[in-house]
Amino acid sequence: MTTVSLCMIVRDEEAVLGRCLASVAPVVDEIVVVDTGSTDGTKAIAAGFGARVLDFEWTDDFAAARNFAFDQATGDWIMWLDADDVLPDGEREKFAAFKVQIPEHADAVLMPYWLAFDAAGRPTAAARRCRLVRRGRGFRWQGRVHEYLDISGARAVAVDIGIAHHREVRDHSDRNLRIYERIAAETGGLGGRDLYHYANELADAGRFAEAAEAYRAFLAEPAGWREDKVTASLRLSDCCRRLGDAAGRIDALLGSFRFDAPHAEACCALGGWFEEAGDWRTAIYWYERALDAPLAEGWLGVVNHACRTWLPHARLCICYGQLGRWADAARHNEAALGWLPDDEGLKANKRILEARLREGA
Repeated sequence: MTTVSLCMIVRDEEAVLGRCLASVAPVVDEIVVVDTGSTDGTKAIAAGFGARVLDFEWTDDFAAARNFAFDQATGDWIMWLDADDVLPDGEREKFAAFKVQIPEHADAVLMPYWLAFDAAGRPTAAARRCRLVRRGRGFRWQGRVHEYLDISGARAVAVDIGIAHHREVRDHSDRNLRIYERIAAETGGLGGRDLYHYANELADAGRFAEAAEAYRAFLAEPAGWREDKVTASLRLSDCCRRLGDAAGRIDALLGSFRFDAPHAEACCALGGWFEEAGDWRTAIYWYERALDAPLAEGWLGVVNHACRTWLPHARLCICYGQLGRWADAARHNEAALGWLPDDEGLKANKRILEARLREGA
C-alpha cells in the first residue's frame, strides 16, 4: 500500500496549524513537523495530531529547513504544506482516491493552489505547485527565501486536487528583505530568481521606485522562467502606475509579450489603460483579447480567473455603453452576471440597460 509522509516547517503557527492538520491527517500516513523556533503552542498542536516534531535551528534559509524535514520522511511519497494551507472537503476525498492509484511512472504530482476566493468561496486566483514527490528520487529544495522544489528531470503528472491557501494577516516583508540584503552583501548582488523575488518584496513593502529598478534589472537578464518574466512585467507596470510613469506602465505591459503569448491579465490591464484615456474602441479590443486568450500550456504561474471570466465582460459593458451601443453593453453585462449573479452593480446595470433598450425600441 502506498504511504505518504506530510512534511512541514513551522514557527509560531498555533492560530492555523490545527486547521491544516485536521484537513490532511486522515489521508496521510506520517506527519513530520519541523519547528524553527516557536514560542507559542505550535509544537503541542502538532504533537496532538501524532506528528513527529523536531527542532531545527533557524539560519535564514527556508530550503535548508525544508530539506531537513524531507530527510525525516519514511513514506513512499512526500507531501508538503504550509501551516495556512488546507486540503478542503471534497478535495480530501479526491486525494484519498488518487493515493491508491498514483501512476507507476510518475515521481512528481502537480496540484492547483487556490490563492484567493470570492464571497461564495470559489477560487479567483490560482497557481500550480508540485505538492507530492516520490521520496526515492531525492528531490531537493533550492533558495534561501521563496524556495522552490527542484524537480528537474521528473516525470510529473497533473491532477485536479486543490490546496486552499488562507493567508493570515502577517507581514514577513521586512524579514525577507533583510535576508535578501544579506545575500546581496555576501555575494556582491542579486540575480535570477533572488532578484525577482526581491523586487516582489520591495513592491509589497510599498517601495515602488526601488521595485521598478529591480524588476527592470531582472527582465534584462537573458535567463529566467517565463512565469517569472511575465509576472515581473505585470508588476513593473503596476509600480509605474503608482509612480505616475504612464509610458513605463504601458511599455511594461507590452513587454510581457516578449516572454509569452498575451495573457488575459495583460490584456485587461491594457484595456484599463485605454479605458482611462477614453479610447473606448481600443479598450474594447483589448478586453475582447482577454476573453480570447488561452491559458498557456504548462503554465505554473498565478492565474487571475477574473481576467478570464467576468471582468472583461463587465468592462466591455461600460465601454459599449460609452459608445451608445446598448445591445452590446447588455450582452456583456448578462455574461458578467452569469459569473456573478448576486453582484449589485451588475444588477443595477441590467435595469439601466433594459430601460435604454426600451427607449430605443
